[in-house]
Amino acid sequence: MVEFPVDTHPGHSLHLLLFKDVTNSNELVEAMKAGTLSPELAFFTATLVPSTFPVLVAAHKALLAQSRDNLATRTLHSELIYNYSGSKHISEALRRFGINETSSYILVGRFDATPEDLKATRGLIQGSEINLEELSKEASQSLILKYYKITPAELEVSSLEEAVTCRIAARDIL
Repeated sequence: MVEFPVDTHPGHSLHLLLFKDVTNSNELVEAMKAGTLSPELAFFTATLVPSTFPVLVAAHKALLAQSRDNLATRTLHSELIYNYSGSKHISEALRRFGINETSSYILVGRFDATPEDLKATRGLIQGSEINLEELSKEASQSLILKYYKITPAELEVSSLEEAVTCRIAARDIL
């Protein structure tokens, strides 16, 4: 677990936790659909996240939308996943970058988490929490390239992390 202050929004932070060998994804998805998930969380398919930096850019965008009363999704945490996506299609973004019933490698995000929230989060997920440094080792470069439409020529002048971050930051103006 790592806490990242969101410097552009004083007083806000994003906690990220990484889990492997998760066995209850189906229950988590059902709780999200029913609106009974407590605490509210963002669940990412971790293989589509090359590093934490693009997630932090998406967090900034989500908090900015909330501060303007302009969320495109129902909650701040679903807005985080939506903003992580390179797509303007909400359902596609949540389906592709969020978890599904068979997900076993999950990145969890929680804004402004209290110690109780973190304890409850760990209690919800049946899997092994691992260090966030493992995130880049398990990233599926081929899927990330496909979903973000990153070309080999682009990777000659930037990293995968930079290309994803660029897509996230520029999505609304393209």
